[in-house]
Amino acid sequence: MVCPVRECGLGFTREERRVVCPKGHSFDLARSGYLNLLQPQDKKSKQPGDTPAAVAGRRRLHDLGVTAPLFEAIAGIANVGASDSVLDAGCGDGYYLGSLQKRSGCEAHGVDISIPAVDAAAKRYPDVEWIVANADRAVPYAAGAFSLVMSITARMNAPEFRRVLAEGGRLLVAIPAPDDLVELRGVGRERVERTIETFAGLFRLVGQSRVTTTAALDEAAVEDIRHAIYRPLQATVAQAMRVTFSLDLLLFDVA
Repeated sequence: MVCPVRECGLGFTREERRVVCPKGHSFDLARSGYLNLLQPQDKKSKQPGDTPAAVAGRRRLHDLGVTAPLFEAIAGIANVGASDSVLDAGCGDGYYLGSLQKRSGCEAHGVDISIPAVDAAAKRYPDVEWIVANADRAVPYAAGAFSLVMSITARMNAPEFRRVLAEGGRLLVAIPAPDDLVELRGVGRERVERTIETFAGLFRLVGQSRVTTTAALDEAAVEDIRHAIYRPLQATVAQAMRVTFSLDLLLFDVA
């Protein structure tokens, strides 16, 4: 982890409840255990990223088990072991990274711009390092720090992902498939080719798969989805229905 202050970028020394760089810039650990490294110039609003309602809704869906098949597919293609160091850029409430760390024992680091999301992640998964930062601008870690970077339905910063990956490292990108949440927002775009183009030159595609599952949800769970996706096609009051969850998984290595 490195200092995010402009024109600094030096490594931190860890103390009991804070980190400090050689220039004296220090950041305190929050009560739940995360670090807020977000700089004023790196946010466009007072409360960027996922809202507390969106974070709580996604957490309830994960706890229902409806996203478990998505996690199993992600874990399968990631193939992470205890010796890996993993970054989840845009980690949200931490479900995928936290679950992967519990299963594999890997060294795990999650970054997200949303304080409510990172706070929820830190409370649920204390064995992971959680950071509030804008990974669209810069990832607050040294070059070559990770063997795997994940972007799970999150933003994509190809140059920064490449910078923080070690030689021989891998990048796992999960994007919504066209039928993801089709019942709530209609048929989506095919994003695979455009995503491959985003990483062309820096990364090489080495694996690709699609995972799809459905779940019968009650009204409350459907309302949680509507909060989480912000702009659902369905404008009426939430009602019980069977909902489709579908991701395209793309695995890259360093070109």
